[in-house]
Amino acid sequence: IETFELCTAATSETASFQVKTGINIVTHHVPLAQLKTSSFLALMQPLLEPGSVMEEGLVDSEPFPPQGPQHSASFGHWISTLRKRACEAYRRKPISYWFLLVLSSSAMLVAFPASSLLSRLYFQNGGTSKWIISWTAVAGWPITALILVPTYLVCKTLPTPLTLKLTFAYIVLGFLSAADNLMYAYAYAYLPASTAALLASSSLIFSALFGYLLVKNKINASIINAIVIITAAMTIIALDSDSDRYGNISNRQYIMGFIWDILGSALHGLIFALSELVFVKMLGRISFHVVLEQQLMVSVFAFLFTTIGMILNNDFQGMASEAKVFEGGKTSYYLVLIWSTITFQLGVLGATAVLFLSSTVLAGILNAVRVPLTSIAAVILMHDPMSGFKILSLTVTFWGFGSYIYGSSSASKGPIST
Repeated sequence: IETFELCTAATSETASFQVKTGINIVTHHVPLAQLKTSSFLALMQPLLEPGSVMEEGLVDSEPFPPQGPQHSASFGHWISTLRKRACEAYRRKPISYWFLLVLSSSAMLVAFPASSLLSRLYFQNGGTSKWIISWTAVAGWPITALILVPTYLVCKTLPTPLTLKLTFAYIVLGFLSAADNLMYAYAYAYLPASTAALLASSSLIFSALFGYLLVKNKINASIINAIVIITAAMTIIALDSDSDRYGNISNRQYIMGFIWDILGSALHGLIFALSELVFVKMLGRISFHVVLEQQLMVSVFAFLFTTIGMILNNDFQGMASEAKVFEGGKTSYYLVLIWSTITFQLGVLGATAVLFLSSTVLAGILNAVRVPLTSIAAVILMHDPMSGFKILSLTVTFWGFGSYIYGSSSASKGPIST
């Protein structure tokens, strides 16, 4: 060691020291108990010995960043700290990790907007059954099963035992998911895809509220600000219903689509909070195969409930007659349903992987980005109306997402465990 400079950043359990070795700075973390009972020379001695058991890692030559959320820090400082930690994280992870993260993020940003557009295309080209389009949202569960089975072999683990209580939780979540998909199907039947996507962003409001009530997640000023902003964006869309409504959709149908979209978003927020509660109370940990198991079981039960609805409504028999009058013919009809099933399931798997590989904050960022992507794609590909009110609502929604993400990162409980 040529020279050393010492600075500390203490948390509740450890003190962190930076020792300069030439052009590099090495960081060491020492328990506070040792700091209280040792002299300075005794404390520094382990730093000079080879084979130290203390954690080491190269960091930038700037001062050690503060640990934990700093509520008084500026937004610029938060961005700088986030960028620095991102660089450190990049150096700690292998290339395969970043490949999977990019692949999962791309799946979210491509598959979810594609699924939304295909749902609207189904109704636009002559489809009428809400049960059929909600059925496609859960019919892709075998894709998850095909990924889950090899995971047991790779991770050398066994399936999580299905207790009576856990099975009941999956049944409840499956029923709620089936109802949620049906509500969104009504929304896409009566609303433009861009409008439906903007209204669906209100699920963040309900996720925050139900998370606070059921899981005791924290809500800070930034999250409250996001709730108010996104609510204002929904109000702006409601005021612009005349220019946003399709000619073949009545005013009553448009209002019902608006209501069903908001109710679906509220139920989606409840499902998200209940899913987190299942992990906290019943499973106690989150690993990749456990997340996939939860997604698979909920999808299977939702598929069963939706299939029962399809049978009672005679929609399986109605598929043949719908295909005959569908614009583009039978082939187009079945391709729309098949790709709607595949894209929705790929989006869910991508979101699951992002949550496991990174954090809920990154998933929130990607969820924010896909809203304008869906709206822009709907305007370009499906010629959705885009008035000044909708542009304003889109801008305000994106602002609300930013506030929510900032608040969530400050109130974060920590990363998902492996």
